[in-house]
Amino acid sequence: MKAYGNPPGDIAPRGLPAALDTELLDWDRWVHLPPRDPETYADWRDIGAWCRQEAVCLWEESGQEPGRHGVGFTAMTLERCAEAFSPVGSANDLFLRLIHPAGTPLPVLGLTRPSSGPRDETLRALTLADDPEAVEPPVVTPFLSPHLGEGLSTFRYIPQPDHPARLFACLRYAWQLHELPVSVVLWTVTEDTTQLLDAAEDVEELARAVRIHRPGTSQR
Repeated sequence: MKAYGNPPGDIAPRGLPAALDTELLDWDRWVHLPPRDPETYADWRDIGAWCRQEAVCLWEESGQEPGRHGVGFTAMTLERCAEAFSPVGSANDLFLRLIHPAGTPLPVLGLTRPSSGPRDETLRALTLADDPEAVEPPVVTPFLSPHLGEGLSTFRYIPQPDHPARLFACLRYAWQLHELPVSVVLWTVTEDTTQLLDAAEDVEELARAVRIHRPGTSQR
């Protein structure tokens, strides 16, 4: 069975105002790594072992034979993503859209942060709605989550720093909660625009599924 990664014992990782609850994710499409705080999540003390266990589960649930190198390849892919996008001590959640165990994951990062400023200004700042580096004005869209309320999403293209003629495609979501002084941000950046467009519906469903997991309370 896959490791879903919700906070153990209602504990939020150190330094975060609240944790992201991932109970409602579509686990056929997503792999989740919570913030890699080894004191909170004991599994992260050996990320290689966790990735290999997850790779075995992914292949078993796919119903396909991994062959001689399939599990090792998937485990290596997961570990590289973990080290690149969620190194030890990072505060962000990492969601990997992975349709096939041997496929190329699309990383989506999530973060909770303290927030107390004006809502509209905060959401525009968190989604980079006015990014001066964007090659054209970002597409800014109101986005309603059944769990986080009314938020904002943006889609934009920015030049790659080392190759200005090439572009990154960037998608971001943000919410500011009313009952807690907390903002939530989800974002992904990729040079593979086709991959992002293909995954857009799944990323939107991810944005609708994420909830806040509050320490000391039970989520129903």
